[in-house]
Formats: sequence, C-alpha cells, structure tokens
Amino acid sequence: MITRAEGLSASQLQSISRIIGEAFVTNELFRNWGSIPERHDDVLKYMEIYVDYAYRTGELYVNKDLTGFIGLEDSGSAPVFPRLKMIFRLFTSFSWKRIRSLLSFVKQIDRSNAQYASRRHLDVLMVCVEPGHQGKGIATELVQFAKNQAKEKGIPLLFDTDMKQYAEMYQHLGCTLYNTVTADNGVTRYSLVWQPQ
Repeated sequence: MITRAEGLSASQLQSISRIIGEAFVTNELFRNWGSIPERHDDVLKYMEIYVDYAYRTGELYVNKDLTGFIGLEDSGSAPVFPRLKMIFRLFTSFSWKRIRSLLSFVKQIDRSNAQYASRRHLDVLMVCVEPGHQGKGIATELVQFAKNQAKEKGIPLLFDTDMKQYAEMYQHLGCTLYNTVTADNGVTRYSLVWQPQ
C-alpha cells in the first residue's frame, strides 16, 4: 500500500534521502558533474534538498516498509514558495560551476515534455526502490499508484527520465514514449505519458 509520507522522523527522512540519492548518483542528469566518484557527494546533497522539498510539500509517497518511494506533483497546484526555497537552497549549496552546468543541460531539455506539460498534468518527480528490495514488484506498485492518482484526477501522468533503461521500464508498465531530446553533452531526455481512459 502506497501512502503520502507524513510524520517521518529526521532520521527516517535522512535515510530515504540517502537511498534516493544513491540511486541518482549514476543518473545521466548529473553527467556534467564528473565521474560517479567525483559527483557522488554532491548528488547526495542535491537529492537530500529535493527529497526534503517533496516531503515538505506533501508530494512524497512511500510504501509501508519505506523501501519504495515516488514523488508526484499536480501541476495545477504546484507549490510556488517551497519551490523557490528549494532553488535557493540549491544555489547556496553548490559551486556556481556545478549550478551553471546543470542549468545548461536543463535549458536544452526543458521543453521535451511541452506536448503535455502545457496543460494540467501529474508529474512523476522520482521513482526509487531500495536496492535490497528491487525485483519484487515495488516499482510496478508505485507506478500503478501514480496511474490511479492520474485517473482519479482525469489528467495525464508524465514521466521524464535521462536513463534509457527507466524509459524502457515505464514503457513496459504501459506508458508511451512520445519525445526524446539529446543535449550537447550527449545525454538524452526521454518523455513519456500515461493517459487515463
């Protein structure tokens, strides 16, 4: 059963942030930050800020064992002030070189989901399963939960990923790949959608 993450202790939130951070260290989004060892600590810090944002805005959902996590944001009610606070934290936590390289990449892939993102939709912020529990259907359960939320709201569910294997997994779970954009660093953004019937 997937529920909104509420009432987590500081140590639980830190543990979740670490699991998600470790999962994103290899993500192509951070390719400009150097090799995996070079970017490891900064990616963990970045994802700690991002996960904290998702938790504080009520957009982080977890399974009962705290081994599966998904972030979901309704574009019709995306929180502005918390997002600005998160951006401020990011800008004050990293070197300008790191921020500039990330912004350069984001600028190039920013409109990859424009076909659906121009109207109300549900954004998947992240999907992560703790490594020791992968292969047990948790990712399928998380994505099904997101589909149910989109169906309940009657809006498209959007997935954006920079990892080909995740794009393939989402397609396997019933999503449609509708766009790809490749940045000048060779990283491809895959945009997928699932639409309620």
